[in-house]
Amino acid sequence: MMIKYRVHEVAKDLDIPSKQVVDLLAKYFDTPKKHMTALTEEELNVVFETVTQDHQVDSFDAYFADTEKPAAPVKKEAPAAPPSQAQSGKPSGPQGKQQNQNQNGAKSQQQGGRPAPKSGERDNRRPQQQNRPAQSQAKPAGQPSQTQNSPKGQQGQNAGNTAKPQQPSRGTVVRRTVDTSRATVQLDKYNEKFEQLAPDAGKRDTFVRKQKLTQKSAQYRNKNRRARRETEAERLRRIEQERQKKGLTITVGDEITVGELALRLKATSAEVIKKLMQLGVMASINEVIDFDTAELVAMEFHAKVEREVVVTIEERIIDDSEDSDDNLFPRSPVVVVMGHVDHGKTSLLDAIRNAKVTASEAGGITQHIGAYRVPLEDREITFLDTPGHAAFTSMRARGAQVTDIAVLVVAADDGIMPQTVEAINHAKAAGVSIIVAINKMDKPSADPDRIKQQLTEYELVPEEWGGDTICVPVSAATHQGIDDLLETILLVADMKELKANPNRAAKGAVIEARLDKGRGPVATILVQNGTLHVGDIVVAGTSVGRVRAMLNDHGERVEEAGPSVPVEITGLDETPSAGDTFNAVSDEKLARELVEQRKSQIKEEQFAAVQKVTLDNLFSQMQEGDVKELNVVVKADVQGSVEAVRQSLEKLSNDEVRVRVIHGGVGAVSESDVMLANASNAIIVGFNVRPDPIAEENAQRAGVDMRMYRVIYDCIEEIESAMKGMLAPKFREVVLGRIEVRAVYTISNVGTVSGCYVLNGKVNRQCQIRVVRDGIVITEDRISSLKRFKDDVKEVQQGYECGIALERFNDIKEGDIYEAFIMEEYQE
Repeated sequence: MMIKYRVHEVAKDLDIPSKQVVDLLAKYFDTPKKHMTALTEEELNVVFETVTQDHQVDSFDAYFADTEKPAAPVKKEAPAAPPSQAQSGKPSGPQGKQQNQNQNGAKSQQQGGRPAPKSGERDNRRPQQQNRPAQSQAKPAGQPSQTQNSPKGQQGQNAGNTAKPQQPSRGTVVRRTVDTSRATVQLDKYNEKFEQLAPDAGKRDTFVRKQKLTQKSAQYRNKNRRARRETEAERLRRIEQERQKKGLTITVGDEITVGELALRLKATSAEVIKKLMQLGVMASINEVIDFDTAELVAMEFHAKVEREVVVTIEERIIDDSEDSDDNLFPRSPVVVVMGHVDHGKTSLLDAIRNAKVTASEAGGITQHIGAYRVPLEDREITFLDTPGHAAFTSMRARGAQVTDIAVLVVAADDGIMPQTVEAINHAKAAGVSIIVAINKMDKPSADPDRIKQQLTEYELVPEEWGGDTICVPVSAATHQGIDDLLETILLVADMKELKANPNRAAKGAVIEARLDKGRGPVATILVQNGTLHVGDIVVAGTSVGRVRAMLNDHGERVEEAGPSVPVEITGLDETPSAGDTFNAVSDEKLARELVEQRKSQIKEEQFAAVQKVTLDNLFSQMQEGDVKELNVVVKADVQGSVEAVRQSLEKLSNDEVRVRVIHGGVGAVSESDVMLANASNAIIVGFNVRPDPIAEENAQRAGVDMRMYRVIYDCIEEIESAMKGMLAPKFREVVLGRIEVRAVYTISNVGTVSGCYVLNGKVNRQCQIRVVRDGIVITEDRISSLKRFKDDVKEVQQGYECGIALERFNDIKEGDIYEAFIMEEYQE
């Protein structure tokens, strides 16, 4: 690599002005040079060659002869000058100074004939003069001088003449000249001189880092050579002593991985795993251990452990502290009205509120969830009017325990109907108090005693018969018993001691939400604790916003809403879901971060849905302690089968799991059954019934296990085996399609043939056929003939018509549904 040699450095070393070097280079090169220009090798050669030609000497023999001889001691008094010098005269200028320094400096002989400047003096000689041999050297006595009538002596004199050669003495005949431009010049001597003059030139940029690394590595090697190699046991002992001296303190949460614990303890994972094995815990580097185990391991490493407190955004902006008894005040009860369709739920509410709500609704059927506040003397009651019990169950499925009391409306002339039974079971599953309002007492066919008798079949024993269920006869048409019903509601509320703290941030549930074209997202909410004000920042599920306006149940603007008060708010950025919990928070920015976290969490939950209880995983969840009760929804073709199944299943209860039938009904498995099973983490058992398409789709989406049987003992045996962990089904049913019978033909020599239309899926010759009529399974059979027009086909896809003849069953009617399925063998 070429060393950077600049113009001013060359001029300084040659003892000439920089301008002279610049002018010299300008003669031979086109590129102008400056003071700091770095010269190339070719430019340096031109400069050195030109300068040496200007300062050439006749011979270097005397110089080399002097450097090869050993240095002689110098006397204090200089000897007399040789005759040759006396004849030629004393040189003047730099030559005289050179001779004086050579005579007075004893170190010049030891350094190869190069004189050293005096202490405190600057050596201003030119490089050529410094390298030039002295014309006379101090010699010991008895040694002849080199300048006495010899060629070498003559060469020594000529070598002393630099700028202008002097006239030779009379004895000199020949004049010798050395032309360095043509003769071979030993450049190594110039390079050695250059290294002595500028030893650090050019090394600053290229060799500094390498030199530092070399020095460090050399020090490290020397250190290792001096010290004895440390053994592994000594290293571990030294690290242990350092830990004890430092007194390490770490923070650990409720759980931590082994690898993370090793990092915090400043130890290797192998050391931590070894300590865990000594404690009897077998864990790998990625496994999670609890706080107590991590604390024991840390004690082995002489470290103190502090429990890490993780403060989430919810904890920072949502106040979930418990209220003391001094801060609690009585609140109004929240009542939900449920019952069978057309039994007078909304008419009863209309009579209570003295407002014709029914007239404003299409066909007299409740179209949306309504929340109404009814004053009674100095107190108020909040009523929730629901379309049946679906919304009530959906809110409970989301964890919103909104209501305190359920009013079950039963028509005195109709009695308990299927939806009434569902409402009873939903209320029981929610754990709310039930008050039965026997409506339509004004009709002649009203029979309240028959209603009470039917209630006992569903574990609702009236007070008159020694039970704890209050039954109130009412009439929405004549307002009979309305006051008694309201007093009963207040009595039950007093027994429950309903209280809340109005002096804190509001918290409650979303009753319903919709998107209004003029106002944007509108949510009907029920404040359960605290007080909500206009301008508060509200987080409801995955929506956030500032309350712009609040309307009460009469459509009037209000500025605040306390506990048990339903209001309609605007200002949210999106429509929340019914049953979402809302909170008034303190920081809008953090609230929006919380909403983003919730949205991400919902996406993750969709990918890894919560595992529902199924017969396949029942035993494993029992072992983990996740299941203490097995809730079952039973549907059958007749009521007798429902009761038989209920009794048989409840007898399967043992010390670990109690089997509880939370609902039993007659007919096909409906969407409501799936919602109840989803909210209660239950399985659905059916006998001679089939689920309707919507219910089957919802069950598949929600992960609800549905088992359909033809024999009751198969169900009992399967559930019992599941509880014992011995359930190992080898076959499962795969539904291929649903076919509707649209015409029935009787053909001689063939039998009954049904003209069918494939609603969804497909049907093929090898599949089995299940005949379903009004949700009840009639029979199961196989296909004997499958045709398209007059051609036999192997398969018919969705949207096409076909003719199907069964092997054994001929009692086919229009409107029957064929379910095509196959039994598939599988392994878990």
